[in-house]
Amino acid sequence: MSGYKANILVVDDEPDIRQLVQEILQDEGYIVYMAGNAEEARRLKLRHQPDLILLDIWMPDTDGITLLKEWGEDELFVSPVIMMSGHGTIETAVEATKLGAYEFLEKPLSLARLLLVVERAVDAHMLQRENAGLKQQLSVVNEPVGRSAFAERIKEQLKRLAQHDTKVMFVGESGVGKELYARFLHEHSGRKNGPFIDVAVGSIAPENAAVEFFGKEIEGAVFPGLLERAHGGVLFLAEIAGMDAQTQLKLLSALESRSFLRVGGTEQVHVDVRVMVSTRVILENEVKEGRFRQDLYYLLNEVTMEVLPLRKHSEDIPALLQFYVDYFVQHEKLAFRKFTMSAQNFLRNYIWPGNVRELKNLVQRLMILGAGDDIELAEVKTALGTVLDSVAVEQQDSVPIFFKLSLKEAREQFEKAYLEYHFEKNQGNVAKLATAVGVERTHLYRKLHALNIKE
Repeated sequence: MSGYKANILVVDDEPDIRQLVQEILQDEGYIVYMAGNAEEARRLKLRHQPDLILLDIWMPDTDGITLLKEWGEDELFVSPVIMMSGHGTIETAVEATKLGAYEFLEKPLSLARLLLVVERAVDAHMLQRENAGLKQQLSVVNEPVGRSAFAERIKEQLKRLAQHDTKVMFVGESGVGKELYARFLHEHSGRKNGPFIDVAVGSIAPENAAVEFFGKEIEGAVFPGLLERAHGGVLFLAEIAGMDAQTQLKLLSALESRSFLRVGGTEQVHVDVRVMVSTRVILENEVKEGRFRQDLYYLLNEVTMEVLPLRKHSEDIPALLQFYVDYFVQHEKLAFRKFTMSAQNFLRNYIWPGNVRELKNLVQRLMILGAGDDIELAEVKTALGTVLDSVAVEQQDSVPIFFKLSLKEAREQFEKAYLEYHFEKNQGNVAKLATAVGVERTHLYRKLHALNIKE
């Protein structure tokens, strides 16, 4: 994977073997750590979370089979293990395979076979990570829609940027799709098989930020943080202006050194992460007002990408309407409906204060709450009245769909709409939001996180 070097831990009590394997693997571009016994192997595994482990069977303190069994009982351990032995037997190989070993290599090592097996094991591990990431993103639409000059220009720029590991800052109003463009960039980059970890910065309470970003260690167990989970891929920080001062300082240090200490840990963890951020506020003003660190701003703002509000590329609106109709038919099994020409023309001239997010939500409401094949102009105008009025649009049976929800679902819909409105009104500032809605800040952080309110 371009831009990413896999970490390999070599565990063998013979110094000559360790050095030979290290030199060969380093020549192939891998990062190699070496351990001469089981105790050192445990420590280095905990510290570096390797992508692959080469493990000798015969060692002076604890044999490799016992160590493999020990690691196999750790639910968080996912690295493939290749066993090595100069005294290998069929029974030993079978036992290692049953315990989860990826492959068994006999000594003296065939260097050609070693490289082949290592490459396959690393590729399998990366594919496993990619599939895990895809499962979390099944509902995410990653191709920006539209053929306006803006849409074509930004997609072309992002494809060029994808060839480099530059940090990118996406700037634009709420709801314009900044995360979507970040994902588009990621999918055209050499890191596309790595994870894309998106973080709603405003939903992380300051007192929890260290554990969230850097993870923790408790009695030998490792709980990876956001930076570690993004290793080999992208960490996307949505609405970076909402980060508290202490977390800004710690993040700056981690990004500059590409390393950090887990909470409760004693050894540095090294990561390879591309960082992208988004902001709806003018971050230079936040720097001038002393609310955002100037050094972190310059570190993150290597390239700025401005994402225009929908009203400034309104020629894309018909295509977006059609796209989201098809999307909800496919993903939510809603009945197909189409916008009449008069409805489309009206929406092309609408100001869209909530941008593409508002358009998506409008299409969803009209498809859920409306009836008939056509979406007429009058129905669109009614739906654009207010959020609360829109949920009372009646279907043919004259019973509002809102009343058919459970009390919990109805409450969640109201809370999400209510908090999104006030979150936007207060420019994404959680402290101001807490004052405006009369909710204690710690509880509010949890609520924003639970309702997935970000950007």
